[in-house]
Amino acid sequence: MSGADLSQQLEQQGQQLARIERLLTGQKDTLTLEETSAYSGISKSYLYKLTSGGTIPHYKPEGKTIYFDRAELDAWLKRNRVKTAEEIEQQAATHVATGTRPNGKGRANS
Repeated sequence: MSGADLSQQLEQQGQQLARIERLLTGQKDTLTLEETSAYSGISKSYLYKLTSGGTIPHYKPEGKTIYFDRAELDAWLKRNRVKTAEEIEQQAATHVATGTRPNGKGRANS
């Protein structure tokens, strides 16, 4: 086997290992800072900033190492959902047809 073939094979194995690690991270309930960064796409430095500001839910069982609960992380990532154009149009059509606001109250001038 030539050096180029060996190098290519090592590269492929490295890529396979990275894919396996990503799959295993998706099955874990508790993630380290590094795993959370890879899972969420948020840089480690920004995660540190979010934890120090108390913006993102996290755990420090020994007072130093930071862990994240994947379900809480998913909920945090999905906060402040933005409506689709179709949802906004449907809401506007309902408002015009019924005269009610999105919160269920009647017209403002009633």
